[in-house]
Amino acid sequence: MPWSRPAARMEEMIQAIRAIWDAWQTGERLDFRGEFYRHTLMTPMFSPGPIDAPPPPILISAVGPLMTRVAGRAADGLVCHAFQTAEYLRDVTMPNVRAGLAEAGRDRSGFQISMPVFVVSGFHEEEVAAQAARTRQQIAFYGSTPAYRGVLEHHGWGEAQTELNRLSKRGQWVEMGNVIDDGMLGAFAVVAEPHEVPERIAERFGGRLDRLQFYAGVRDKDRWGPIIEEIKAA
Repeated sequence: MPWSRPAARMEEMIQAIRAIWDAWQTGERLDFRGEFYRHTLMTPMFSPGPIDAPPPPILISAVGPLMTRVAGRAADGLVCHAFQTAEYLRDVTMPNVRAGLAEAGRDRSGFQISMPVFVVSGFHEEEVAAQAARTRQQIAFYGSTPAYRGVLEHHGWGEAQTELNRLSKRGQWVEMGNVIDDGMLGAFAVVAEPHEVPERIAERFGGRLDRLQFYAGVRDKDRWGPIIEEIKAA
């Protein structure tokens, strides 16, 4: 596919979607003409008409500063990428969200931020080791993407991205996990005993995230249920 300006295109897509929704709600003629998208036809067959509810919120995902700023300026929320450390969230993501909100004359109160969080934990040594190995490989897979290099460079790990990209092109997916050392794993993932997970998550992300998700590798509601309730209450 031809590469263009993804941040500008995303912002215009949000505007186009809202123009379509507005045409449905008001019955006015659809007439959206942008740089990337043009929508000027809305037949009665495809229009559901007005609804007695506010328009659905639009959340977008972002890693880089430009797209994150678009989220703050044009969207209703941001779905952070899991390939993000607490420091990157604090130093890069949040300032750009705030800048985008300010440009749109909005504040943080009506803007939702969610994030999937890597968690390495378990109730037995074997569970922890297996989860750590899976998480290293997942971090390595994301890290091999050139567009995400900035996250690694923020910690001085830019050369690791070069190596991960090289290994990915050779199909050495398992070996890529070996590039993620303990320091990198601990930066991207909450590594803790199960009972410590709620406190560790609150320490890293408290006051910054409105919603979070995590996969700890052990699908046992009886063991994880109370811990999840602690996280919700934190």
